Amino acid sequence: MANKVLIIDDDDDLVMTMRLPLEAHGYQVFRAANRQEGLQKVKEVKPDIILLDVMMDSMTAGFEVSRTIRSPDPTSEYAAYREIPIVMITAIHATASLRFAPDKAQLPIDAFVEKPIEPEALLSIVRDHIGKHRP
Repeated sequence: MANKVLIIDDDDDLVMTMRLPLEAHGYQVFRAANRQEGLQKVKEVKPDIILLDVMMDSMTAGFEVSRTIRSPDPTSEYAAYREIPIVMITAIHATASLRFAPDKAQLPIDAFVEKPIEPEALLSIVRDHIGKHRP
């Protein structure tokens, strides 16, 4: 069975540039265009990895998605999904002067990657993170 990749991003062109090489290498790709749809798809799809944008329906939507999925609350409706690797792929550093990096409390993700991302780099990141459990 193919590994499932969930792309949560509102940029149709970027999603297509990520979808094509992933599908060509046997991944099953799903897409959500905003925070709410992304959280719903996590439960529906049960992806092996999430590729997440920051700025979608709000400037911090991606941060909110990652914190919701990784909530330490044992009663969270996303508790079963908190080990799914999350790779944030964004251009926020090009549009904001703030700098972000993975942080267990504030930005609970596994990796932070700048857009645009070359297909081979994307495939490498996905391969490296699928199957890994968070520490």
